[in-house]
Amino acid sequence: MLAKKPMIVNERPCIDEAVNRLNEAFNERRTVVLVGNCWVNYQGRASSKLEPGERIVIIKEDGSVLVHRSRGYEPVNWQPPGCSLQAYRDNDMLVIRAVRRSPREIVSISFSQIYLLSTFKMVDEGEFSLYASEEDMQKAILARPSIIEEGFRPINYEKKVEPGFIDVYGIDRCGRLVVVEIKRRTAGKDSVLQLAKYIDAVRASVNREVRGILAAPQISKEAKQLLTSLGLDFKRVDPKKCSEILRREEDKKILDFL
Repeated sequence: MLAKKPMIVNERPCIDEAVNRLNEAFNERRTVVLVGNCWVNYQGRASSKLEPGERIVIIKEDGSVLVHRSRGYEPVNWQPPGCSLQAYRDNDMLVIRAVRRSPREIVSISFSQIYLLSTFKMVDEGEFSLYASEEDMQKAILARPSIIEEGFRPINYEKKVEPGFIDVYGIDRCGRLVVVEIKRRTAGKDSVLQLAKYIDAVRASVNREVRGILAAPQISKEAKQLLTSLGLDFKRVDPKKCSEILRREEDKKILDFL
């Protein structure tokens, strides 16, 4: 028995060849990338028609279908996983029909010209981990101020000062004002200088001691030296931990609601 080719590429295939290649790919649950001039008809909970144009069609092994224009990241037409797929010839056109059973929706893609047809088997077992953005880190600090230090109490966020906006503004256990600058990645010298500018702006408007804390997962050696020379502090804050805090807070809200 011959091993199945991991990738099959056809440039400008004829319609019959494309039909055979596509139906073979659908049966074997292969991923398909098709480039050409096409138009799309949709029938289901509503109806729509996409006029002819050169587009990229991606059909994944789970039966999902995406029609992309040459610009933008979102598909202009799509069908979710689990579709029944069929390719056939209609006069001088290649037609791909994707049917979703419940609710019943049908997407028909008609190609007048096929520039490229590629089918392949993909292996993807990597775990996907999405950790917090800087905004998420800010929310986590506001929800649990002890991330910064025990006794820290936020009183404002996105506070406007002359150089920009302070991420988190608060008071420590000794009553000193605290300016917190958040960075999602390794903090460099620019982050330290940015924090120093915010502190100078605050000091110019208040008559009390002001501290500065740079919150980030890591800090460069040069930035650490500059931070120390300016009398500022660094707090290691892990975006993954922030993400977990937000998830627990959301779970708590759901339980409280129930």
